[in-house]
Amino acid sequence: MEPAPAAIHGSEMRQEMNLNERAIFDYLIRPDDSYTSEGVYWADLPVAKRVKFVGSYDAKEAGRELRNIGRMTKADPLSPIAYYFKNMVLPGAGLGLEGYVLFSIGNVKPLFQKAFPACWGKMTICNPTWIAAVDYLEICGIIVGQILVGILGDWLGRRFGLIQDATVMFIGLLMLTAGWGVSQNGWVVCYCWSLFVYGIGVGGEYPMTATSGMENAVGSGKISTKEDRLHRGRKVTSAFLMQGWGQFFNQAILIILLLCFHHGSGNAPYSTVATQWTYRVSFAIPAVGTLWLVYYRTYKMRSASKQLNAAKKKSKVTGYDTESLRLTFTYFGPRLLATAGGWFANDIFFYGNKLFQSEFINVISPQSTSIMPGWLYNLINVGVSLCGYYLACKFKALLHLYHFAHDPAAFLIDNKLYGRKKMQMIGFLMDFILFIVPAFHYKYYITPANIGAFQAMYFLSSFFNQFGPNAVTFLVAAEVFPTPIRATAHGFSAAVGKLGALTAAVMYNYISTQQKFYVVPWFGLMGMLLTWLFLPDTTGLDLKEQERRWQYIRAGREQDYHGVAVHPKHLSLWERVRGVGKYYDADLDYKQKIEEMRSDWEASQGRKHEEKGIHHDDIHDDSVWSSDVSSYFEKTSRSPLMEGKEKYDSSSSPDRDQQ
Repeated sequence: MEPAPAAIHGSEMRQEMNLNERAIFDYLIRPDDSYTSEGVYWADLPVAKRVKFVGSYDAKEAGRELRNIGRMTKADPLSPIAYYFKNMVLPGAGLGLEGYVLFSIGNVKPLFQKAFPACWGKMTICNPTWIAAVDYLEICGIIVGQILVGILGDWLGRRFGLIQDATVMFIGLLMLTAGWGVSQNGWVVCYCWSLFVYGIGVGGEYPMTATSGMENAVGSGKISTKEDRLHRGRKVTSAFLMQGWGQFFNQAILIILLLCFHHGSGNAPYSTVATQWTYRVSFAIPAVGTLWLVYYRTYKMRSASKQLNAAKKKSKVTGYDTESLRLTFTYFGPRLLATAGGWFANDIFFYGNKLFQSEFINVISPQSTSIMPGWLYNLINVGVSLCGYYLACKFKALLHLYHFAHDPAAFLIDNKLYGRKKMQMIGFLMDFILFIVPAFHYKYYITPANIGAFQAMYFLSSFFNQFGPNAVTFLVAAEVFPTPIRATAHGFSAAVGKLGALTAAVMYNYISTQQKFYVVPWFGLMGMLLTWLFLPDTTGLDLKEQERRWQYIRAGREQDYHGVAVHPKHLSLWERVRGVGKYYDADLDYKQKIEEMRSDWEASQGRKHEEKGIHHDDIHDDSVWSSDVSSYFEKTSRSPLMEGKEKYDSSSSPDRDQQ
């Protein structure tokens, strides 16, 4: 369905409106969380007024949320926990389980090297290529899943993608838990292919969790929701941070299992029996959770594809929307460069962060043969990472609690004064600094006297990675693209990101540790530049506006869209230089929206009239259209249906009956 034409009765329209009608349209078109009482969009305000408006409304919203929590707690002390579990934990359950398993691979490898030294250590009885393939095949499986399921998710629907992801992950976990071979080398081969299968399911989780979480955050009606505009980033990244909890629980459970099966000790030597029980039970635990996830997505997420189906219906598409894919490359190609390139740079850093850990552990415990120091420091690091995750999406409530809501430097993913783009740029910049400093003073920082500073940089680099690109890349790779190809774009961006992890895994095998510190920082600088040039800032942007703009683009009428989706604030530097923002016109957009609403209203009245086919009086739908809106559209309508209704009303009037 093409967008309605621009309003042709603009001046007449405003003159004909009464105060009630105007108030209703302002309420629908200019919500108070984005517009001032004078009808000015928040991004059009001068800096001082913008800071005041955003801070004031955020404080008001935080107070509302805290009061709601208070009421929920009073009615049922456990209800806030249930709400958090339903709206934050369940949407990210798949990522939590995959975070548990994928990071378990790296965690159990030192244990394998100690318990099976001839195979995993010296590699005299096992093929070194297959040992190396443990890392490579896992990443390859993820890349396959990200691209394949991203396309399937846009083709067959979000629900299909979610169910098949959980099913494939469950099969992979069964293979990991039960896999063995006639020799240790055969076991390694089986282990590798199990990881590849599991990786396919994991790869699909990225586009499916991001797109379904985002689309469920958007209202399904004509009018977008305040929840979407104010908390969309928080909701999506809350699902993503479950990956961090997966890492945390994996490391904690491995420590507990090793102590249980190794007679209460975490020190070497490690028996093969204790090692087998430890790693197999650690994989069996998430298998149970994944089986439940298959059930939940099959029977409790039946409407996951609702938003996608609505978008396809508008475009009259039944299968994969290849035209939308072509137009995305034409209009949003630089955005794809930003999301994919930023994710690539981030994964180089994410993998490189482990460099710090191995170095300072060697300095602190040079003679240790135990794997426990590494596991314990990793547990601390994951805890620090979780702090970064929560600050990225939840620090808002803490700031408001302590009355810092008016601070424009509040580091929040949904804060209009900071937001996604600044968060990603600063995260990349801080990681660049925290890697470049030890690179050029490497020998100084790895001495026992200065290892504390080295540790601090390790934890800070992990913090800023989470409180920046690792959280933001997951969100924006879905957010800046239209619904019909959102999963494809997200899957492609995530796959390029995993190529970064694969690049790091291969590259680090051929250069020294100090050389790694020379190489890694520049990817942070690259990520920051790509973000600055090509990534738009969607903080505070109503996604319904982005979809509305997309309908104009798909109809070949990009120049006829004048809404906030082309406001310079929500465009990348590249898009602003190309002049995309020149189409923005707030007053003209207001008139267009009313005319589009008129078209929707007339279409709905026509459908109801055809369905009932009895009296014209029955064509009002008060559940969707208020009486003021309906009466305004009736008296200003040029529709033949409304003219017929007027004739019917006059022919059945009491005056006519008396004649």
